[in-house]
Amino acid sequence: MLSDLAIRKAKPREKPYKLSDGAGLFVAVQTGGAKLWRIKYRFGGKEKLLSVGAYPAVSLAFARKRRDEVKEQLAAGIDPSAQRKLEKLAAAKAARNTFGAIAGELLDNMAANPLAESTLSKNRWMLQDLAAPLANRPIAEIEAIEILDVLKRIEKSGRRETARKLRGMIGSVFRYAIVTLRASSDPTSALRGALLKPNVQHRPAITGELQLGKLMCTIDEYDGWPTLRAALQLLALTVARPGDVRYMRRSEINFERAMWSIPAERMKMRRPHDVPLSRQALAILRDIWPLSDYGELVLPSIRSNRKPLSENSMNAALRRMGYSKDEMCAHGFRSAASTVLNERGFPADVIEAALAHQDENRIRRAYNRATYWPERVKLIQDWADILDGFRGLAATTRNAA
Repeated sequence: MLSDLAIRKAKPREKPYKLSDGAGLFVAVQTGGAKLWRIKYRFGGKEKLLSVGAYPAVSLAFARKRRDEVKEQLAAGIDPSAQRKLEKLAAAKAARNTFGAIAGELLDNMAANPLAESTLSKNRWMLQDLAAPLANRPIAEIEAIEILDVLKRIEKSGRRETARKLRGMIGSVFRYAIVTLRASSDPTSALRGALLKPNVQHRPAITGELQLGKLMCTIDEYDGWPTLRAALQLLALTVARPGDVRYMRRSEINFERAMWSIPAERMKMRRPHDVPLSRQALAILRDIWPLSDYGELVLPSIRSNRKPLSENSMNAALRRMGYSKDEMCAHGFRSAASTVLNERGFPADVIEAALAHQDENRIRRAYNRATYWPERVKLIQDWADILDGFRGLAATTRNAA
């Protein structure tokens, strides 16, 4: 049997030679001085050699341990060389199955399903940008501590809710990897309770009659880009979500039926939603319609008729009008409508249907869409008239002052 001292003292010769440790294990001393571990064995009647590594990087103890493993494989009828090739292939495959690659597959699947573009964009941002430190890691090797480190960095920046949502999205990638046989567990399950609870911040909204009337007058007098002014007016009149208004398409507007049909893939709840258009909304649409004659979007940006208004443009316009982020935001028009209409005694179910809120009951959900249409048409027209009344109140107050 060999010893470390004997291997260290072995000098190179004119020709390579072997130092045997017994049972097939030996060191091949090369003419250049390199000392390489080899294991000689027989399988299927043929003599074979298995490379173990170079001494001293591979120690005598490790080489003996590898020889014992080879003996066990032979006893089980396994060819160690063939097994090593399989292990290398598996390792190469695992290296290709990175978190980033699998996240990309999941995003492609999401894109193929009826999912709102705003939701898809947010999911891409989370998985491709926020989770970038995990992108090149083989998914089967990622541990909970790595994910926690990514989440805690986001949490420390003050974005607690974003960190919690990212944990859920990362978990979706792992669950997809599990069902496609590329991971065996979801490490995000161990992180439940590891993140701080988000600070709930309600969206600011103006709900007072006089204040809301002043806001509408200010929007009407806004001298910025026409489609931006129209977008804010339509936000108030349709009580739709800002993203739905931004991506409004000409093909979705039916002037004869006074209806805007939003397809399921753009809706937050992944179901189509029809919006009644008041006389005031139709007038605004007819006024700005020529601005999008050469594109699909009703409310194109100032830079290109192929791109919608930017996500922050409506809020930025409100800031330029003098309304702070604590007073009003683009999403606040929905809250304002809900508050005013509920206070005035309009049916709660009709208001919820107009706001496209998800109903827990599937039958009732279908009933809302089918049966409440006449009620919603009346509600939206009444709401537009109420806003006109608020404008009149604001104008009277301003003139009196």
